[in-house]
Amino acid sequence: MATSTDKTPAKGPLAATPWGAAELLEEATVAQRVGDRRFSVVVQLLEAPGGERLIRFAYTTHGSARRGPVTMRARDLERLRAALERVPVLREALGALGRP
Repeated sequence: MATSTDKTPAKGPLAATPWGAAELLEEATVAQRVGDRRFSVVVQLLEAPGGERLIRFAYTTHGSARRGPVTMRARDLERLRAALERVPVLREALGALGRP
């Protein structure tokens, strides 16, 4: 029986970015619906191979992030705020937007 002594922490899922594959650290999701169409808006905190933090806004269909504009109704922003309460590191990173 083989055993491993590797103490490297498990990595999260990877996301493709223009800077290369980045680890998904945290994600806030807001489910959306328009008529029969269902999708989710996601805000993701990613970490690039060199340790740089990236924030990605995307929408998903069937669990896969899609490119294109991300549009939310103003009334759904409160749901996004609630989703961010469950991901403190991402919430803190977004809080930097309001600082000079």
